[in-house]
Amino acid sequence: MIELHVNGASHQVDADAEMPLLWVLRDMLGLTGTKYGCGEALCGACTVHLDGVAVRACVTPVSRAERRAVTTIEGLHDHPLQRAWVELGVPQCGFCQAGQIMSAAALLAKTPKPTAAQIDEAMDGNLCRCGTYLRIREAIRKAASAKA
Repeated sequence: MIELHVNGASHQVDADAEMPLLWVLRDMLGLTGTKYGCGEALCGACTVHLDGVAVRACVTPVSRAERRAVTTIEGLHDHPLQRAWVELGVPQCGFCQAGQIMSAAALLAKTPKPTAAQIDEAMDGNLCRCGTYLRIREAIRKAASAKA
């Protein structure tokens, strides 16, 4: 049994220690906001926070998350990024957006007033097939201003 702390709640899961955290979150805990995109940590759709740091859940063994704070998109509540995403109509298909928001939230937690270069660096590797990158960056800047 592996002990997980996800979105403030404790869970015991019977999973192989090397099982990707993504499958535990989606298939065992029913937290389907975190998406499977590539399975190789290249697209960012599976981004979650592990002790506040953005990680790719598709390549993170569940054992690495044991007794650590895991936050998924379901664990963000009325975050300035979520409000900015809605106000600016960021998503098109929406598939990558949870990963985009989770990467951006980790950035704003570490750097409340990021520069354009810091935003670009933090969001590098989060792919959006719909090409909403300009709206994503605008929403991050809006959320950073709202937190002031």
